[in-house]
Amino acid sequence: MNFFDQLWKWVFISCLICQSVDGFYLPGSFPHKYIVGDQLSVKVNSLTSIDTEIPYRYYSLPFCKPLEGIKDSAENLGELLMGDRIENSPYRFKMYTNETEILLCKSNPLSADEFKVLKERIDEMYQVNLNLDNLPAIRYMKREGFFLRWTGYPVGIKVQDTYYVFNHLKFNVLVHKYEEPNMAGVIGTGDGAELITTNDKSKSDVPGYMVVGFEVVPCSFQHDQNLLKNMTPYGKYPAPIKCDPVQVGMAIKEGEPVTFSYEVTFVKSDIKWPSRWDAYLKMEGAKVHWFSILNSLMVITFLAGIVLVIFLRTIRRDLARYEELDKEAQAQMNEELSGWKLVVGDVFRSPDNMELLCVMVADGFRILGMAVATIFFAALGFMSPASRGALITGMLFFYMFLGVIAGYVAVWLLRTISCGDSNGWFSVSWRVACFFPGISFLLLTTLNFLLWGSHSTGAIPFSTFLVLILLWFCISVPLTLTGGFLGTRARRLEYPVRTNQIPREIPAQRFPSWVLVLGAGTLPFGTLFIELFFIMSSIWLGRVYYVFGFLFIVMILLVVVCAEVSLVLTYMNLCVEDWRWWWKSFFASGSVSLYIFLYSVNYLVFDLKSLSGPVSAILYLGYSLFMVIAIMLATGAVGFLTSFLFVHRLFSSVKID
Repeated sequence: MNFFDQLWKWVFISCLICQSVDGFYLPGSFPHKYIVGDQLSVKVNSLTSIDTEIPYRYYSLPFCKPLEGIKDSAENLGELLMGDRIENSPYRFKMYTNETEILLCKSNPLSADEFKVLKERIDEMYQVNLNLDNLPAIRYMKREGFFLRWTGYPVGIKVQDTYYVFNHLKFNVLVHKYEEPNMAGVIGTGDGAELITTNDKSKSDVPGYMVVGFEVVPCSFQHDQNLLKNMTPYGKYPAPIKCDPVQVGMAIKEGEPVTFSYEVTFVKSDIKWPSRWDAYLKMEGAKVHWFSILNSLMVITFLAGIVLVIFLRTIRRDLARYEELDKEAQAQMNEELSGWKLVVGDVFRSPDNMELLCVMVADGFRILGMAVATIFFAALGFMSPASRGALITGMLFFYMFLGVIAGYVAVWLLRTISCGDSNGWFSVSWRVACFFPGISFLLLTTLNFLLWGSHSTGAIPFSTFLVLILLWFCISVPLTLTGGFLGTRARRLEYPVRTNQIPREIPAQRFPSWVLVLGAGTLPFGTLFIELFFIMSSIWLGRVYYVFGFLFIVMILLVVVCAEVSLVLTYMNLCVEDWRWWWKSFFASGSVSLYIFLYSVNYLVFDLKSLSGPVSAILYLGYSLFMVIAIMLATGAVGFLTSFLFVHRLFSSVKID
């Protein structure tokens, strides 16, 4: 009874503490209160296209520029790596103040180069991306009875060999009455990095609004040049502008200017502030995700049955027979034995390229830990799309700080394989610190030269390259070396059997064992190919992917399948007296990366048929190769460790004199 009294006491005290604790919103997700008449500033992001996958600066086209000049917004590391370039724009609104026929500017006559670039961007279906209060502009269109939605709007359209530009924008800003949160303080990041307190009674008494939606309707409208005389920016166009997205009117011609205008309407909405991202995060086909998980569970059950048979029937039966015999009978039986028991003196023989195996396994666990941590926090909402670049930044920092684990695993595995010899731990730790980062640096540098040649914002700036190198050598490398040093002090795994001096000859096989190794990757691939389609669509077709809960479940199932596949294949190799299981166990599960790369090629050919130009195709294949290498290391590490522990446990049960 005393235990329950103490429990209730602690529950009561915890409730009192929770009531007195100041609350905070998650970073990048705080509501901003605007008083009627407050200035709202629209920001612009890079121009993007699913036809080229090469982003460009907004002001690379002859659009209107702000009167105060172009200013870059503060961008985090993830935004720079993704190619985002947030800049101010000339579009200005006043909270809850409707305006129509607002003249923005009249451009200079289009030069030959500007006219050519503008036509190219229209042909390549580039989209203009605007942001208001950290919400991207969204466009709706009704087609065949369905409402389609896109973020951004096209630069223009081509009709019968004539190019038209969307020069008039109709904005609809959805607002919700501001409700004072029961919070002592609010923390913000991104566009509004500031601390907002609710203790300001003078401001809290004034009614205000929150932005909960930002819609845009692009139109092509031919302005009357005679009416534009003596007009200034933000003046009212003297004639009504009919915004009809179906009709086009502003044809672009070399040597002629383009006039831009806009209108804005504020609409009260029932959408509450926490739900304002729902329009962007709607993921169709939830049943498909559940089908993917069910499919994975069936594969896991099938493999688990095979593993159960191996453990409960085959191994236990063999061990029971082997241990019941006396020494003479064992000696006689050894001549007649077949299968895994014959390789007892060679199963722990050091593999070829032992240090490389240690490095790849260690880097694989580092990547796996990064993926688990990133997807877990994303599923909890810490890396929402409201915080642009947070996902890439989080992955980068998780990878850096998990260098301690990578160095530890590499040196521990090296000492275990080499029977306690710690010589070379520094070399192995250094290779771990440079192996995958070096491959990544080489790939990204090659792709970056292509983007630099295209003058794209997707090219990583030189200053960002320096930051990445400093993070690599000043944080990641020291942490990895520290982990390696700790690995020299760790207790290694003792081998249960002695290794013979002369290697046993491996019998000739009916077919190469590497065929089974490569074929084993089909089972892990079957658990993730459905989710892979949604991820690829998110990356290359501009769709928002936010079902990280599903992704986290699929990733756990993938780890389980990789472990089971590698275990079964290792046992099959030992049964045919093939004691070279080390690398095969790694690539048995790591071969899933081969099928992912083949799927990427298939996706390029059949789903990205509109992808234009060799540069775009090289970029796609380069980034796909980068992803495939990371997956190979992570899945291979899971398979190897599972097989290593299985073999150690299996031969620990055998009595050897």
